[in-house]
Amino acid sequence: MPSDGPLQGKVALITGAARGQGRAHAVRLASDGADIIAVDLCEPIASVPYPLATAEDLAATVKLVEDTGARIVAARGDVRDASSLGDALQTGLDRFGRLDIVVANAGIAPMQSADGWRDVIDVNLTGVYHTIEAAIPTMIGQGDGGSIVLISSAAGLAGIGSHDAGAIGYTAAKHGLVGLMRVYANLLAPHSIRVNSVHPAGVDTPMINNEYIRGWLAELAEQTGAPPDMGNALPVQVLQAEDIANAVAWLVSEQARYVTGITLPVDAGFVNKR
Repeated sequence: MPSDGPLQGKVALITGAARGQGRAHAVRLASDGADIIAVDLCEPIASVPYPLATAEDLAATVKLVEDTGARIVAARGDVRDASSLGDALQTGLDRFGRLDIVVANAGIAPMQSADGWRDVIDVNLTGVYHTIEAAIPTMIGQGDGGSIVLISSAAGLAGIGSHDAGAIGYTAAKHGLVGLMRVYANLLAPHSIRVNSVHPAGVDTPMINNEYIRGWLAELAEQTGAPPDMGNALPVQVLQAEDIANAVAWLVSEQARYVTGITLPVDAGFVNKR
């Protein structure tokens, strides 16, 4: 573990940690000294037409975190199922004995799926609720505060999407995270636990960079007359996962010790341009 990292001695729970943004969060926080509890489903969901993360992906995250010198416990768990998630978290608590940081990152994007509404709400909204509820007894019991970051989206701040059940559900779920964040920021403030949400524009991860999502974006552009890209204000097509991880690393650090209840866009000006 880095001996002088700003998160030395901290333990971070990260959901959806097998690849993409979750992996970037794990590696960045580990580089800052945190030990990691990495949770991912590692199996398909029927309504999601692109490949989800695998056990091999999660193993790759473990290797990258260990390469930083930090410790990691990886467990398969389903954020849709409170008991499954609780069991996965307990595996990490049994090893590390504490929990200081939560990054509720697990999410899916079944945009054109007719059956996508239920699954996207279950994963992207209910799953985040389960994650917070699983974490707060330990965090409150420790009595020394903490930080929770909900990974929302630019779609959580703007009414974007297509007339498809999955796309509408995605935007609704990401907006719902703002409500969760604001309520928990108030509920947990007396315990010095800070809660914030981060709102990326399109990020170059397997959830976005796949044939299915590229096809959906092209069809959406044809319907709206907009260019088939993310529509950012700054001259960048997509962000990198590390860009979002940098913002998360700041939010969970002491540098942001009085920052709570905010929606932080990391979106190259996407929302401002709307």
